[in-house]
Amino acid sequence: MVDPLRDPDDPELLDPYRARELATLVEAARLASGAVRYGKVGRVGCAQVVVNRDNPLPLGNHACAVYGSSAEVAGTLMRLEQTFADVGRAEAVVYASPTTVAEIEGIADDAGWYAVEEALAVVHRGAASGRGVRAAVDADLPEVAALLADDLGAEPRRLARHLGQRLDDPRCVFVVVDDGERLAGFASGFAEHRVGLVEHVVVRPARRRRGVGTALVHGAVAALRDLGALLVAAHVAEGGGGERFADACGFETGYPVTAYARRVDELLD
Repeated sequence: MVDPLRDPDDPELLDPYRARELATLVEAARLASGAVRYGKVGRVGCAQVVVNRDNPLPLGNHACAVYGSSAEVAGTLMRLEQTFADVGRAEAVVYASPTTVAEIEGIADDAGWYAVEEALAVVHRGAASGRGVRAAVDADLPEVAALLADDLGAEPRRLARHLGQRLDDPRCVFVVVDDGERLAGFASGFAEHRVGLVEHVVVRPARRRRGVGTALVHGAVAALRDLGALLVAAHVAEGGGGERFADACGFETGYPVTAYARRVDELLD
């Protein structure tokens, strides 16, 4: 039997109309999250954009929802290069989902942009419990920053400063598993306008495959629900362990996301 909510060409995905509706909600939350605390959300050409000099996380500076004619999209990609260079980024990034024109691959290729990641937006179904985790406190920030820095290859001190800003923001969620001597892992998220995001889940290597990651995801989802989120979503790499882990944690596939990037080093001041 055909599911009317699913794409008949790929039953794992939502139908295009519902996928676009879902992507609009999720992308608005991702833009707002990237703007914590000093960033700005706006438009560049036919794209939605967030820029935030103080946010070293991947979501801190990106574009999405690039929708217009081929000429408008090509012009927008050129403008985005300068936009991200102006805030000190070495790379411009666009996340293309169902809110972006279907022809983006060819337009991006002609403009010198490259697909660097294939991901899936996934949506959590059902209930979640916060058992086994606790909310992070200021004293946890150095360990959280170190774990995230190892995962992202970022600078811990700058991360700790930004994570401190997020910890003070009531829209942001941080939960940890504490083994008594040090943190076994943490998860972070963001919620606004009834939409929640699970953004990072990092488990210390020695504590993996012991249920810590699952407890962190469930704890983050529960905390986001407590903030009023009716929809909780995340992005995971397509295929492999991340997608299987998301499925085991109660997430279902919503729509595909392709990240396009363009080096803009030569435009930096």
